[in-house]
Amino acid sequence: MNGIDVNARYSEDSVKELFLPLLERLTRMQREKKGRLLVFLAAPPGAGKSTLCSFLQKLSEEHEEFADVQAIGMDGFHRRQEYLTSHTTIRDGKEILMVEIKGAPVTFDLELLRNRITDVLEKTQVGWPGYDRHLHNPVEDAVTVNKDIVLLEGNYLLLDEDGWRDLSRLADYTIFIKADEDKLRTRLIDRKEKSGNSLEVATRFVDYSDMANVKLCLEKSKKADLTLVLEDDDQYHV
Repeated sequence: MNGIDVNARYSEDSVKELFLPLLERLTRMQREKKGRLLVFLAAPPGAGKSTLCSFLQKLSEEHEEFADVQAIGMDGFHRRQEYLTSHTTIRDGKEILMVEIKGAPVTFDLELLRNRITDVLEKTQVGWPGYDRHLHNPVEDAVTVNKDIVLLEGNYLLLDEDGWRDLSRLADYTIFIKADEDKLRTRLIDRKEKSGNSLEVATRFVDYSDMANVKLCLEKSKKADLTLVLEDDDQYHV
């Protein structure tokens, strides 16, 4: 996922009682719409949203009764590293380089994201950027969006703040994942280490930057059509 190997395991109960019924619901909605269905899956950093979306795509491909799901993310709309290292923002009353809080809402190109989402709804095929955690930059047109159900994941898709709050109006269906902050911190430090950072550097960045984004997502996201909870066993429950 985004250049990092991920080992994920979902229980048989989760597949049968949650994921397959969700795909059945989305397939029904897509066929009733008679057009591309856009689903937002929003969650704080570290909640496993990219991996879950990829798994739902895999499930849809294995079951011919479902419409094909295509999983994409908003990480490709990070502003480029050279932009973040040359532009500043204000955090806690102090002017800092944007790269110090990479992953915060201000470090994304929201206008470009909104325009590309509109393209997904209006065009048959659309190029969509990816993100590589080793390159630390977006990869333009990494995938071509062309499936009947598009599952877009990201931290701030349901954010109830200026500039972001109207974004969810573009979605046909929304999902949100809640999780314990301490659990997310542990997962984020591990992920940051796997991106090539020392434990000390990873911990410092997560505590200064990522955890602020975790709190923002958990406290200021709009209510979704479906809310899931990431439990201690790493399984999702309604």
